[in-house]
Amino acid sequence: MRVFNCGHCAHLVFFDSVQCLHCGSALAFLPDALTMAALAPAFRDGPGLWRRLGGGGALPDGGRRYRMCCNQTEQACNFAVPADDPAVLCASCRQTRVLPDLSDAANLGRCKQIEAAKRQLFYTLACLGLEPAPGRSGPVFEFLADLPGGPAILTGHNNGTITLNVSEADDGERACRRIALGEPYRTLIGHLRHESGHFYWSPLVRDGGCIDAFRSLFGDERQDYAAALDAHYAKGSAAGDWSEQYVSAYAAAHPWEDWAETWAHYLHMIDLLETAASYQVGITVPAPQSALRHQVADPFAAPRPAFLDMVRQWVPLTLMLNSLNRSLGQSDAYPFALSSGAIDKLRFVHDLVSVSRQARDAGR
Repeated sequence: MRVFNCGHCAHLVFFDSVQCLHCGSALAFLPDALTMAALAPAFRDGPGLWRRLGGGGALPDGGRRYRMCCNQTEQACNFAVPADDPAVLCASCRQTRVLPDLSDAANLGRCKQIEAAKRQLFYTLACLGLEPAPGRSGPVFEFLADLPGGPAILTGHNNGTITLNVSEADDGERACRRIALGEPYRTLIGHLRHESGHFYWSPLVRDGGCIDAFRSLFGDERQDYAAALDAHYAKGSAAGDWSEQYVSAYAAAHPWEDWAETWAHYLHMIDLLETAASYQVGITVPAPQSALRHQVADPFAAPRPAFLDMVRQWVPLTLMLNSLNRSLGQSDAYPFALSSGAIDKLRFVHDLVSVSRQARDAGR
């Protein structure tokens, strides 16, 4: 995630911070403003209300009042809710419809990790103009645990509901599944980004009148989905050298999975570029003749950078990221190499998101 500054003292703070370590101010993320804010109690306005602090104690935004998400009591959320919103849960937590037995301390810890990843997803989607809003639906989430004698909980998407097995929050379990399935990358945020892609296929592609363009790039999604996945897991990808056209081997299983994997990679790219830009990262790739320097641009800046400019920055950024990981004895953080075919699909996602955001802005 990008970094922020305390609204009261300007000290560096982070997306999951709850208190500024420099001035001691309480911190919360404000989904309505997409920023971290320093808050002070507003006792005179009502119990549990907070006011936003600016430098020197000033009140930005007319001193708008907030309440903390009720999940803050379990130290499970740091989002705030506008005081005039009747909901007790924040914009991210209210998307979760089902949770496992939280009297089990292990489940509580797992759900905290999953909700933290979901808040990161919420932020990126909101910056892209895809967050739930009046008149526009968003995905709902069910986080479930396997029960003795019960059916296995499978991570996936069905008719607007994203299900995640909470065991994915256990590092050992996730690593075992990653190795068993031959996956180079498996994370909580990766799962949520991938499954959100399945959700957004309907409003952006099917309902957006782009089905023919989709099929020309990704293939015909009407082919038997279950049979395609069975074939993938039984024999591996039937596409031969998948790296020429797909972002991952799993993407080659079916056009819907190709879309979801490409969507997830687009969100990877947007988030990492924004994080690097918030640190004002510039990269010079060593070269025998003349080295080329890349200054990473914020993908949410106005005007927004062109897609190919982001790709030009993305490649050296991931090279540096992987080199830093290797220097600490870790595996590559981004174990992928994007082919021209995969980049064409990423551009398709980028263009659809851009058109959707422009339509939303025009309708305001």
